[in-house]
Amino acid sequence: MSLRRFLAGLATFAVAATVAVVAPATANAATCAAAYSATQVYTGGMTASYNGDNWQAKWWTQGEAPSTGGSGVWADQGACSGGTGGGGGGGGTTCNYPDWVAGTSYATGAIVRYPANGQYYQATHDNPGYDPTISTWYWSPFSCTGGGGGGGGGGNSGFVVSEAQFNQMFPNRNSFYTYAGLTAAIAKFPGFATTGSATTQKQEAAAFLANVSHETGGLVYITEIDKSGNYCDTSQSYGCPAGTYAYYGRGPLQLSWNFNYYAAGNYLGLNLLGNPYLVEQDASVAWQTGLWYWFTGTGAGSVTSHNAMVNGNGFGATIRAINGGLECNGNNTAEMQDRVNLYQQYSSLLGVSPGGNLTC
Repeated sequence: MSLRRFLAGLATFAVAATVAVVAPATANAATCAAAYSATQVYTGGMTASYNGDNWQAKWWTQGEAPSTGGSGVWADQGACSGGTGGGGGGGGTTCNYPDWVAGTSYATGAIVRYPANGQYYQATHDNPGYDPTISTWYWSPFSCTGGGGGGGGGGNSGFVVSEAQFNQMFPNRNSFYTYAGLTAAIAKFPGFATTGSATTQKQEAAAFLANVSHETGGLVYITEIDKSGNYCDTSQSYGCPAGTYAYYGRGPLQLSWNFNYYAAGNYLGLNLLGNPYLVEQDASVAWQTGLWYWFTGTGAGSVTSHNAMVNGNGFGATIRAINGGLECNGNNTAEMQDRVNLYQQYSSLLGVSPGGNLTC
């Protein structure tokens, strides 16, 4: 796919968030264990409560909230009540966002819990960890009431695209690209399709999925067809431990090159440099790599795709960030227009205007 040829120029930054998925309730609930904490290390056999259920870790884990998806590290032990559980939001909310940490870089749209008052805040501008209760330019209060939780809970994580709409967008998709894998990945990027107005949220979702559709032929391809390319930059100190030809394009935005697997892995807390095959074996990991680039890559442009959609730059800026070097400025109008057509189609399906500045 086209992105693999472009990503050789990519530079990235790192920050991590947590996964949040609501599990179904059952009768005769047990007492809740201690509430899940994104900063705590859990080893095999340890338990935690999360969104109304008790969960047991099968092996070592940190930063992956309990769910039946993701890496599969958590086993659902059934509904619970009382105790210290509740998912971090209290009172029936779906919030379970990480605690704010001073000095940690936060991207626009990131949602955190402020430990001193238990309230939630969303980053309105990128910042290096300013205090949410003081820096009102960089942070605004975030409400966790209701069913969506701003992207952190619910059977579809509050995602503005329903599973039925997802299936309508990708009628011929490979079964690997599951909706559950997508929503599990989205929960690690709480600013995705939750920032700004309802229209902006749907536009961002449509823009991401349109670019994904273009890169993968409608979610048909998991890996690039020709895997003979050498995407190993030996000048990097960490080298290519998985093998010289192991870093071919994979996933919804066709992640390529050893340094991109290294950067994405650091961001996500996964050893993708040592095991790039995770991207083609785990649907949630694959989706996470696509969202990683969406939030961090500027490519031939000056803004990330996420910031382009929430700050009014328009869809054309996402094309420039993803493959502008090959498609923008008249370099390949047909490829660019295919992305635009898909974006317009998905925006219509979601019932919103695509906005302006569609091309690059």
